[in-house]
Amino acid sequence: MIVQGGSTYILTNKNFTTLYTGSTVDINSRYIEHKEKLIPNSFSSRYNLNVMVFIKVFSTIQEARFLEKYIKGKSRMWKIELIKKGNPNWINLGEVLDTPKLEEHMNLYDDRDFGFV
Repeated sequence: MIVQGGSTYILTNKNFTTLYTGSTVDINSRYIEHKEKLIPNSFSSRYNLNVMVFIKVFSTIQEARFLEKYIKGKSRMWKIELIKKGNPNWINLGEVLDTPKLEEHMNLYDDRDFGFV
């Protein structure tokens, strides 16, 4: 289980047509909420967004929320390029949350990718 202060993530659907950016203090539970559509009227439920294609873990939720807002302000093409840098095959990272595969994904990014430098 990932233990952290916060995570920023991007979800999409099986056809990769819609993107959703969010942040949370508990990425494992949040992924289950999206996957199981536990909030039926939410944006992610309506558009079947249950493929997690990007995750960045932080020591605080404030950092995660900062990155969420930063990503939301970017264009769709920028977001696609960000996803492709760390997840070129668009695998569902929600299914590898507790594995080394997730670490490999996150290690492909540096602070410049997120405007932190």
